[in-house]
Amino acid sequence: MSWLDEALRDMTQRMDVAIRAALSPEPRAGELMRPERLLAAMQHGTLNGGKRLRPLLMSECAAAFGRADDGVLVAAAALECLHSYSLVHDDLPAMDDDDLRRGQPTVHKAFDEATAILAGDSLLTLAFDLIAEPSVHPDAAVRLRLSQDLARAAGVGGMAGGQMLDLQAEHRTLGEEEIRTLQAMKTGALLRYACEAGARLGNASPEDVARLRRYGEVIGLAFQLADDLLDLEATPEVMGKATGKDAEAGKATLVSLYGADRTRQILAGLVEEATTLVAGLGPAGERLAGIAAFVAFRSH
Repeated sequence: MSWLDEALRDMTQRMDVAIRAALSPEPRAGELMRPERLLAAMQHGTLNGGKRLRPLLMSECAAAFGRADDGVLVAAAALECLHSYSLVHDDLPAMDDDDLRRGQPTVHKAFDEATAILAGDSLLTLAFDLIAEPSVHPDAAVRLRLSQDLARAAGVGGMAGGQMLDLQAEHRTLGEEEIRTLQAMKTGALLRYACEAGARLGNASPEDVARLRRYGEVIGLAFQLADDLLDLEATPEVMGKATGKDAEAGKATLVSLYGADRTRQILAGLVEEATTLVAGLGPAGERLAGIAAFVAFRSH
């Protein structure tokens, strides 16, 4: 899908510009100064590659309802800062203890653990600074809803809570529903948010917001299934990070429950559902269907 490769490259460039602007050395109103080392660590954690899938999903969901301006990019940059914070913290020795991220040293390796913690903290708070920008949406009530939804997707009932469940799941046998809940929180919450928020940015109807929310849930499950499959089968060179860590840690996954062949069948069904959900949304809907296929069947 050359169009998707081009779209991801374009989104990467636009996100890099937006994030560099947000991480400029000049203090924003209300700030006293910005420590150079902390900014460098934040930049290392956000500008070291990555697919920029979440910003692309938000942008395409907004475009499906006629919104395609720089304010959408600011909201997408907020989401990417929050996503990057989670990766910086997940890589820490107390969590997943990873030395590589996207083929580069993780933040705590490139700097130190204390700086990595502060960089993650700062990226998290910067996300809410950005989502409150007037350019994101002219209606302050919409910006407030976007901020609240982001907090819930990222916090105790979302991504952070999912990470806690994941840590507790080591060397335990989990059932299918427990694994699905864990993964919907840890990985799916921000992907769901990207799609739902994109619809809200485009002033979609409540019915269409719900439809894009469900599309995001499907994408989130497909992403995690594909990721677990890659962790089982791909090499560290292809992935740009260590693989086989789930099995080593004794973590239960749906892939370990179903097996690789059944997992691929489930992924095909998820792509079909996602395609149905975005049917009728014009060119943006066609692109969203293509993104679903990419998420499910990617090789890295």
